[in-house]
Amino acid sequence: MKINNVLHYLGLVIAILGGFMFIPFVFSLINAEPDQLAFGVSIVITLSAGFLLWRFTPITERRISLRESLAIVAGSWIMAALFGSLPFIISGVLPSVIDCIFEAMSGLTTTGASVFSSVENLPHGILVWRSLTQWIGGLGIIMLFVTILPMLGIGASQLMEAETPGQQERLTSRIRDTARTLWLLYLGFTVAGFIALMLAGLPGFDAFNIILTTTPTGGFAPVSSIGVYNNLAVELILIFFMVASGVNFGLYYYLLWKGRPAKFFGNAEFKLYIGILIGCILLINWDLVANAGMGIFEGLRQASFQTASVMTTTGFATADFAQWPHFSQAILLVLMVVGASAGSTGGGLKVIRLLVLFKYTYRRIQLTFNPNAVIPIKIGGYVISDKLISRSVGLTILYFATLWAGFLVMSAIGLDFVTALSSITSCLGNVGPALGTVGPMASYADIPGIGKLVLLTAMLVGRIELFTLLVLFIPAFWRWR
Repeated sequence: MKINNVLHYLGLVIAILGGFMFIPFVFSLINAEPDQLAFGVSIVITLSAGFLLWRFTPITERRISLRESLAIVAGSWIMAALFGSLPFIISGVLPSVIDCIFEAMSGLTTTGASVFSSVENLPHGILVWRSLTQWIGGLGIIMLFVTILPMLGIGASQLMEAETPGQQERLTSRIRDTARTLWLLYLGFTVAGFIALMLAGLPGFDAFNIILTTTPTGGFAPVSSIGVYNNLAVELILIFFMVASGVNFGLYYYLLWKGRPAKFFGNAEFKLYIGILIGCILLINWDLVANAGMGIFEGLRQASFQTASVMTTTGFATADFAQWPHFSQAILLVLMVVGASAGSTGGGLKVIRLLVLFKYTYRRIQLTFNPNAVIPIKIGGYVISDKLISRSVGLTILYFATLWAGFLVMSAIGLDFVTALSSITSCLGNVGPALGTVGPMASYADIPGIGKLVLLTAMLVGRIELFTLLVLFIPAFWRWR
C-alpha cells in the first residue's frame, strides 16, 4: 500500500470539510453569537491540517489500488468525524470530547442520535453545523469528493464502490458524471423540500435545517420534535421526502432524465419497499386504534409519520413511540434493521438484501428435495450472480453478529434489555431514536462513555458497510508494496 496516496487524498477530504464550516460561521456572524470564535478556530485548524497533509504527501502514482481505496474511505469518515467535532469541542456546548465526537459521527453518518438534551437554545451556527454534517454525509463523503474534484480521475469508481459496495449503479460512462448526476438530484430534492416547507408555514431557518436533514434521512432538527409544529401539511411533506429519499437515487435518473417510468415503478426493490412500508403503517394503525385508544385518523397520521421515519432511517418523530403498545414497538424495531433501499441515503440492512435472502432461502428449500436442480435467483428479470448472493449472505451474518456483540456490551455496562438492544439496533441501522431510555423524546446523554464509543463505532460500521471497515483489522491489508 502506498501510504502517501492515502494521506494525500485524506488531506483533500479534510480541507473540503473545512470549507463547509464557513456556512455555519456566516450564521454565527449574522446573529452575533459566541460560537463564531469556535467556528473561526475550527476552520483554521481544519483547512491547515488538510492543506499540510495534501501538500507534504505527494502522490507517487495516480492509479489508486483497491486497498488504498478502502483505507481512504474508512479514513475519510473517521477524520471527518474528528475534525467535524471541533466546533462542538471549542464552543463548549457539550460536556466531553466523547460527546462531541458522538454528535459529529451521528451527523455525518446520518444517524441522528443526539447527546443534546435540548436543542432549542443552541446557537444558530451549531444548529446549522449539525444539520450540514448530515447533508454532507447523506450521499457519502467520497461521492461528494469525487463530484467536487475532477482531477481525481482514475480510482474514482473504486472509491465509490468501497464506500457503498454494490449499491451505486453506474448511470453514465464516467463515474464522475454519475456522481454529479446523483448530487444534482440530491440538491434538487433539498431545494424543492425547502420551498415546500416554507409554503407550509415553517420559519425559514427551521425549514432550512429540517430539509438539510430530511433529504439525507438524518433526523437532526432545530426543535426537540417535529410534533411541536402540529402542522399536518409539514408532516405530509416530510413523509413524502423521507420516503422519496429512501428510494434508490439511480431510479430517479431513469424516471426524470430518461423518461422511463416503467424502470422506476417496475423495480422489484422499489415495489417491496413500498409494500413493506404500507403494510407496516396499516398494522401499526390497527394496533394504535385497538390498543392505544386512538381514533382512526389520528392513528393513521401517527403511524404513517413514525413508520416512514424509522424505515427510511430518518429518525424524526411526532410522537413518543417508546410508549406505544409492544406490537407497534416490535414492528419499528424490525424496520430499524430492514432499512431503506440500496443506493438511497437511508441505512439499515437494505430491502434488496432482504429480497435476495428470501429468494436464496427459497432456493435452498427447493434443493432439499431436488438437489440436482439448477435454480437461478432472479430479481426483476435479471439473474443474480453467486458473488452478489454470497456477499449479501456474508454481510447479513456479519451485521447480526455485530448487532448481538454490541447488545452484549451495552447490557454489560448496565443498560436495561430494551435500551441495550434498541440502541445498538438503531445506531447500526443509522436510525437515531430507539426505545427504552433512548426513545424519540429522550437523548443519548446518559449513556456511559464506553457505551457511546460502541454506538458511534456502530454508526460508522452501518454507514460504510462492514467489509470496508473490518478489512482494516487484517494485518495483511497494511503490508507495504
